[in-house]
Amino acid sequence: MSGGLLVAGTTSDAGKSVVTAGICRWLVRQGVKVAPFKAQNMSLNSFVTREGAEIGRAQAMQAQAARVEPSVLMNPVLLKPGGDRSSQVVLMGRPVGEMSARGYHGGRQESLLGTVLECLAELRGTYDAVICEGAGSPAEINLRRTDIVNMGIARNARLPVLVVGDIDRGGVFASFFGTVALLSREDQELVAGFLVNKFRGDVSLLEPGLDMLKGLTGRPSYGVLPFRHGLGIDEEDGLRVSLRGTVRESVVAAPVGQDILRVAVCAVPLMSNFTDVDALAAEPGVVVRFVDRAEELTDADLVVVPGTRGTVKALEWLRERGLADAIARRAAEGRPVLGICGGFQLLGEHIEDEVESRAGHVDGLGLLPVRVRFAREKTLARPVGEALGEPVEGYEIHHGIARVTGGEAFLDGCRVGAVWGTHWHGSLESDGFRRAFLREVAAAAGRRFVPAADTSFAALREAQLDLLGDLIEEHADTDALWRLIESGAPSGLPFIPPGAPA
Repeated sequence: MSGGLLVAGTTSDAGKSVVTAGICRWLVRQGVKVAPFKAQNMSLNSFVTREGAEIGRAQAMQAQAARVEPSVLMNPVLLKPGGDRSSQVVLMGRPVGEMSARGYHGGRQESLLGTVLECLAELRGTYDAVICEGAGSPAEINLRRTDIVNMGIARNARLPVLVVGDIDRGGVFASFFGTVALLSREDQELVAGFLVNKFRGDVSLLEPGLDMLKGLTGRPSYGVLPFRHGLGIDEEDGLRVSLRGTVRESVVAAPVGQDILRVAVCAVPLMSNFTDVDALAAEPGVVVRFVDRAEELTDADLVVVPGTRGTVKALEWLRERGLADAIARRAAEGRPVLGICGGFQLLGEHIEDEVESRAGHVDGLGLLPVRVRFAREKTLARPVGEALGEPVEGYEIHHGIARVTGGEAFLDGCRVGAVWGTHWHGSLESDGFRRAFLREVAAAAGRRFVPAADTSFAALREAQLDLLGDLIEEHADTDALWRLIESGAPSGLPFIPPGAPA
């Protein structure tokens, strides 16, 4: 078998990432050597590969679904928003500069097509199948000329296209039809059919509509995936989705001890790698909630200040909302606070930033004896160490260089009383360390909480990925999918007018 597939969507957040992961897990179960690919990703949730390259976390998750090591080839272009108008461009795992959306789509994006096609060709020469993920919608007619992630790459690599639609949003039939009808004749020739995502209810009530859609477009539906809780693993874009008040999916299990632990995560602007707290939510008896009000910290046993692409902006936001004062009061009272990456930096005494915000000298919250200077070169690393008597692994993605002048050593950062700070993302996924840390938090918070002795975050993640594979295996037409991946789009697919504007 040697083939590929592009999983496109009617909208952003239609389920492309999880469907791609599900197809990868289904294929690897069949003995297929498969890899994921996304030419261009816009995300604040990123990961560091073994070779020290930064890619989207969604592609790292998809690689895990495929049971292969994540590689920069799987996500050659990563855009990290710095606000509404500009993003950091990460090319082949390394930042190459800041660019406005107009500047990127005005020429830079088109020039990257050769790079992404070379990466895709290398993957296709190594693996039996490559499952590609699109971005947004392929019918964004204003961006088609410079597109390198949807029909642009499908056309150049002759990939069949499967369009995913989120029926939970409503209007899925119109979205499917409109997506095809706004594509050029040449693009339409590659759109093989549709996959309905997040369906609730009796599928037999949907089937007449699917039959009508086939009659209108000449393209079949490849399955109807039912709605399942807890499948939004490693979300792609922390800028687009408001997490205010969101409770992260948790294990449905009673706490081991007599008390639960409440974790409040400050939903700072440009929040990055908020998936760091998923390992906390995986613990029975731990409730994780994103907050943006000072009063919401009152009953929290642990406050987490997460990573951010805008450390100085996040610091200003915390002060404007009274959260900075509330965190300082917690520290004075010996109540636990954890800062990760940008959150660690702003807990320090002083920030010198001529790179990210260009704000120059800025006073931090002064809760940790740390002075931070932003460097133009980004630190990308996969550190291994020990903390609280347990082995820890993590990954680092930051411009800020921290000089620790006191406190107790804690990973690469420090600890003062019940305030901890580190640059290490992913450290809480180390099970022994997470349990030791939660015991410290419970003791400082006065809670009779006991971490479960057998919680394995890696095993829980594998179970989630298996569930994605199950959804494809049980609810998609896998025989038709197999033919599509192996042989490409069927010939003779009809043109649906009006097609793309001239």
